[in-house]
Formats: sequence, structure tokens, C-alpha cells
Amino acid sequence: MIASVALSKIPILKFILAVVSYCRSWEYLFRGQKIIQHKYDRPFEIHAPDNRYVFVSSPEHIKELDQAPDTVLSLQAASKQMLQPMYTMQKFNWFDRRGTEGVGFIRALRTLLTNNLPQILPDLSAIIRSRLEEIGDSYPTVNGTKQYPVYPAVVKLVVLSNAVSFFGKDLAKNDGFMVSALEYIEETLICAEIVRVLPTFIRPVIGSILGRRLTAQDVIYNTLLPIAEQRVEERDLKAMGQMVPEHADCIQWIMDTSPRQKPWSAKRVVHELMAIWFGSVHAVSTTVTFAIHDLCLYPEYVEPLRAELQAGYAEFEKTGKGLPLLDSFIKESARLTPVEAQSTRRSALQPFMLSNGLKLEVGDWACTPVRAIMQDPEYFPNPLRFNGFRFVEPSLLSDKDGKFEISQLSPSKLTDVENTYHVWGTGRMACPGRFYAAAIMKVIIGQIVLKYDTELIHGKENRFLEWRSTILPKSGIKVAFKPVET
Repeated sequence: MIASVALSKIPILKFILAVVSYCRSWEYLFRGQKIIQHKYDRPFEIHAPDNRYVFVSSPEHIKELDQAPDTVLSLQAASKQMLQPMYTMQKFNWFDRRGTEGVGFIRALRTLLTNNLPQILPDLSAIIRSRLEEIGDSYPTVNGTKQYPVYPAVVKLVVLSNAVSFFGKDLAKNDGFMVSALEYIEETLICAEIVRVLPTFIRPVIGSILGRRLTAQDVIYNTLLPIAEQRVEERDLKAMGQMVPEHADCIQWIMDTSPRQKPWSAKRVVHELMAIWFGSVHAVSTTVTFAIHDLCLYPEYVEPLRAELQAGYAEFEKTGKGLPLLDSFIKESARLTPVEAQSTRRSALQPFMLSNGLKLEVGDWACTPVRAIMQDPEYFPNPLRFNGFRFVEPSLLSDKDGKFEISQLSPSKLTDVENTYHVWGTGRMACPGRFYAAAIMKVIIGQIVLKYDTELIHGKENRFLEWRSTILPKSGIKVAFKPVET
């Protein structure tokens, strides 16, 4: 009798435990960074409302993720879940695995865009200088400085930079397009997050309703489509031996690197551009903003950085390379305040087992705890201390007073992809646009250091917002910009 009563309670107990587990999974949305940091040091799993995340941090396990076929562990499928392109990118048919329609966009970003930096950077530097002055002029002067929210200003600068670099100066002058290009980032983030946490059966309904209200994606799509259609016509004419105009922008590079046997249509090119646009604005804006915060928090770095820029900025414009002190400063800022605590995302398209026996079922994600790794004393001496020149070649730093410490065993660059630095992803799937992104960061931060002294106006206010594994600067945090006396 007692046994039968106990058995009858088991389904109820299982139901209660399931409800408790589901409720606890929502904690990840609000405390994701802290939960990851707390569980670090061993393979672990975290349950979120929409996913089971399996985290690994050892070099051997990270290598296993990187070497797994795209048909088993897919970065594309994880990105598709994150951005929900069916609702945020004009119903983009985003394939679950890489290479289904070719991966020419990687060459477009990694090689063609990078190789064109010497043509892009001089004009871009002048445009950023001018826009910084315009932004300052739109705010009143307070005690001899211009004080304004820095994150929204940086997002505008990055949107402008990318518009010029990707589409050319003419389209960057299209006010309607630029406003929508700015709004598109926020709209995509909000819509995708809402859809992700909804029950599966209702996602298509709510997603479609939300998607119809996202006007920014319509403006971007409708602006770029006629341009892409014209380029398709030119491509066909060129194939028939006719002379056509030459173009040096991302629209053309994406088109030129699409599969030869089945070239992408104009719609497919625009969809790809929209996906690249999102990735190129969000992470760069956040990284630049945190670096500006750190310029204010650690003003002792301004003098050597300014000296380096005065001596080497012209050469940087010609090559897109150099400025090692600034390079290290940005890298250290990104190490301590990375955009994400989670990297190397792979969604399991088939069951997968790691060498330690940890298994991923279909739909689970494999990840690395990037922030925890980058703050591990095993890899970074004094890991919680900001050391702006941590990654510099010692011979490049003239520091007779011993004010600056170089604590890493070997120097490295911001764009390096390493087992202990996953800001750009991991291995063969590392971000192909990182060389362009690093150059844009140096342009914006470099122009600020050359032209202004900065001060953070925040009092005791927390500068960050957290959601899932993401950390974002608060939009209201102000910085005072005081022109440097010449």
C-alpha cells in the first residue's frame, strides 16, 4: 500500500522538478555571465529556455569542436537560431550548415575587403574626424567640454564607417538608409530574442507579426536590391564580353565570390549583406565603447598612445597595419570586457560525443566560456588587472620609469586567433572580417586620442547591461570630450 502511494507520487514529483528546472533556466537570461564564470574550470552544461549549452575550455576539447564536420556541429545553425533571419532578414533562407551555397563571402571579407583597406582608410579617417566634430556640436558645452552619451555616438560612427567601406560614400549620404541601418541592429536583437524564448509552436505566428513591424529591414533590403540587380545585369553583360563599370565594394565582392556554377541572385546577395551588416556593427561598436571607457579609467595610457599615433598613423592609413600599442590596448580592453562570455558556438545537427564522454544531442550547443578563459591566471598573469600594453613586443615600449608592465610570455596581435583568446571565434571558423574590424576600431579610437582628452561622467553608476552571455554598455553613460590643445 505504501509502495503504491509512493509510486503514484513519482509523476507528480517529476512534473514539479521539470517546472522548477524550467523556471531556473530563465535565470540564465539575466545572469548568464555570472553563471558561466561560476561553473568555469571544467566541462559543464547550462540549460536556458531555448537551449542546452555544453561548455568546454581545454585545448583538446576546443580542437574537437573545431574539427567536427559542419554536418555534425554547425556555426551556421547556431547563428540562424541567434538572429532568426526568417523574421529579421526578409525571410532569408539561412542554411543550417556552411558551404550549402558556397562560402565565397569569406574570401570577400578576409581577402578583398582587407586588401582594400589602404584605399578605404584615408577617406574614412577624414569622415570620422568630421563626424566627431558634428556630434560634439550637437551638444552644449559644459565646463569647456562636450559631454554626451558615448555608446549611441560610437554606434553611429561604426554604422557610417561600414556604410562607406561596404557600399561607398554615395549610399552613406542617403539619410533614410543610414537611419534604418542604425535601427536595424536593435530591431534584430529584440525580435530575435523574443522569438527564441517563445514555445516552438507559436514562434512562426509571433515571429511573422514582429517581422512585419520591423521597418528597418525593409528599407535596407529595398535600397540594396536595385543596386544588386544592376550588378547582376552587369555580370551577365561582362560574361558576354561587354565592357561594364568596375566596382570596389562589398556588394561586388560578395557577388564575385559567389559559386561559379550557380551564381547568387540579387536577392541572395542582399540577404548575405544584411547578415554581414549585423555582425559588423554590433561587436565593433561595443568593443570601441569599452575601449573609450578604459581610456578614461586609465588615463596614463593616453600619452604613449597619442605619441604612437602622431608618429605612425599616416603609415597605418597606407597599410591598415601597425600601431602596436593601440592594438594591445584594444585587445586588453576586449579581454576584460568582452562583448560575449560565450564563443565558438556550434549547434549539433547530429549527436556528438566529446572524448570525455560528454554528449550533445541534436539541437544542443557546444560553446567555450571565452570571458572566463581570458581571465584565467593560468593564461594571463594578474588577470583582473588592466594592463594595456600586456601584448606588446617589449622592445617596442620605451618605459624608463617602469610605469607599464608587459606580463605575457609572448607578444600577440588583436587579430590573432588563439586557444586562450576567442573574441573572434576559433580555428577554421574564426571571423573572416576581423582584420577590417580591427582597422575600423583603430580609426575611431585613434581619432579620439589624437583630437580629444576624455573623462568618464558616470559617478558610481554601473556602466554595463547583461543579457544572456552578452555584456553591453549602458546607452546613458556620458563621456566628456575636450579638444587637445595644439
